[in-house]
Amino acid sequence: MREFVITTDNMADLPQSFIDEKGLGVMSLTYMIDGETYDMNHELPVHEFYEKMRKGSMPTTSQVNPESAREEFLKYIQEGKDILHIAFSSGLSGSYQSAKIAADELLEEYPESKIAVVDSLAASLGEGLLVQKAVVMKEQGKSFHEIHTWLEEHKLNACHNFTVDDLFHLFRGGRVSRTTAILGTMINIKPIMHVDNEGKLIPIGKVRGRKRSLLTLVDNMEKQMGSYRDKNDIILISHGDCLEDAYFVRDEITKRFGFTEFIINHVGPTIGAHSGPGTLALFFLGEER
Repeated sequence: MREFVITTDNMADLPQSFIDEKGLGVMSLTYMIDGETYDMNHELPVHEFYEKMRKGSMPTTSQVNPESAREEFLKYIQEGKDILHIAFSSGLSGSYQSAKIAADELLEEYPESKIAVVDSLAASLGEGLLVQKAVVMKEQGKSFHEIHTWLEEHKLNACHNFTVDDLFHLFRGGRVSRTTAILGTMINIKPIMHVDNEGKLIPIGKVRGRKRSLLTLVDNMEKQMGSYRDKNDIILISHGDCLEDAYFVRDEITKRFGFTEFIINHVGPTIGAHSGPGTLALFFLGEER
């Protein structure tokens, strides 16, 4: 049986320590802020990135292109390895399509190889959750086919619940209207959002006040888990430079459900460029999104 590698992209927001420990391949989407372009090889410290946003800087982002995807895949093919790639949601970026184009081209050139590109229909640590599950299955000795099949069958069980602290970043990205952003800010309204079955970002509610918004994420988690509650051996939380809020949500989850294993990490700049500082996102397995 040929060896295979699991690859993803930096939109999965996994800690670098996890990436290094598990030997993951990672493609890099880029972002530009204050006239300078950054990627995984040239990074701006995350806190500094969010401080720039707080002071008014407006970052922009770029997707993975087919050429860079091909370059990432080719190095593993030349090592004789097959590739299972878990990509950022096609509902939010063209990066999945770029990876698919690269994979199809390489499979024509190297027909003995296997490259499977999974559209995670997920973002941030929702995508990271699927990567984590794939890694665990690989460590358990599951085959390339078994893991690929599980991902395709269960990716819509990766639930995303999140809120933001500043509506104007969502307005800039076209997620809410200017009127909603202005009025919502005036009366301290916080949106509750998720990633739907098409991998798109949509609002599902709104509450007044930051603490209430964080508690609502956990309330929704309880409703969504259902029969999948016991399938959650780890909960993932990402945050836009608001670690104390992430700890608050973690502690609430432990108090309510008894979960003690977590991955907590920043919302990386390529997603944070659109959601802004103060974003708090919660990811877990549930019956449905």
